[in-house]
Amino acid sequence: MKRVLTGDRPTGNLHIGHYFGSLKKRVEIQNSGEYEQYILIADVQALTDNFNHPEKVRKNVREVAIDYLSVGIDPKKTTIYIQSMIPEVAELTVFYSNLVTIARLERNPTVKTEILQKKDIFGESVTYGFLGYPVSQAADITAFEGEIIPVGEDQLPLIEQCREIVRKFNSIYGNVLTEPKALLSEKKRIKGLDGNDKMGKSLGNAIYLRDSEEAILKKVMSAVTDPNRIRKDDLGNPDVCMVYYYHQLFDTREEYQNVCSECRLGKRGCVACKKELAQHINRELAPIRERRKYYEEHPEEVDKILIEGTSRAREVARETMVKVKKAMQLDYFGKE
Repeated sequence: MKRVLTGDRPTGNLHIGHYFGSLKKRVEIQNSGEYEQYILIADVQALTDNFNHPEKVRKNVREVAIDYLSVGIDPKKTTIYIQSMIPEVAELTVFYSNLVTIARLERNPTVKTEILQKKDIFGESVTYGFLGYPVSQAADITAFEGEIIPVGEDQLPLIEQCREIVRKFNSIYGNVLTEPKALLSEKKRIKGLDGNDKMGKSLGNAIYLRDSEEAILKKVMSAVTDPNRIRKDDLGNPDVCMVYYYHQLFDTREEYQNVCSECRLGKRGCVACKKELAQHINRELAPIRERRKYYEEHPEEVDKILIEGTSRAREVARETMVKVKKAMQLDYFGKE
């Protein structure tokens, strides 16, 4: 079976952007029976811009694991593991750092964009760790001989950089590493409730998988609607309304077409429309919320899943390192 590798940074709970963008796809991949799936909790990468808040990263490792389990990731079918507990990845990162120039890292479009977004953290002094995280990501992928990497369009430059590293390594040391292929997400990035292209905690525009019914209703009631619609019976424009945008995500086709028609005809008030949307979101998240409650009440089970998954993952990484060190002539005394 082809090996699929994916993951998330544990800097906060996962939201519906993650749900539609990657989590549902991971469950689909897992249940297809065609792939061997590994999901990493990228705590080392999270520390590149949270180095002064390690407690935040540590707390969210389990939270993200619970999010995975809540949406239907099955640890019997998918291996969930913690990045920092695979020392072979750190070792590979060091080896790969000799194959990539600083100029190449600085040209990476994804890195350039994220540096601009994090000026409040770094100012004008970007750390070596943050600039070089694509090298670490390449180690994450190749340590497990990842063949298929599901990503959004904005992450494609990172996969291409990994492919470059693989080709450079193989050209020097022999055909050892597997060159991965990106599996582009069918879903575009989900917008925030305020219409922002990015959804996140700092922007206060996200609905999280762990949100209660009351919290979701409160958030939806604050969503941006057609600014030109003043009265209930004014003709609306659903194309500029975030409530309609979310109805398309959570409603059946018949339901959201009805929302669109009634809005344009002035037969649907915004308050009623928002309340209906909240109901539909809660309908979708109800089984997720139920599974989350179970795992929150059984943290020892979550820890067991992470321990066993990390142990399985490390065995794979060790096998890769045997081949890598042999190719690099670092297998001294035949024991490495």
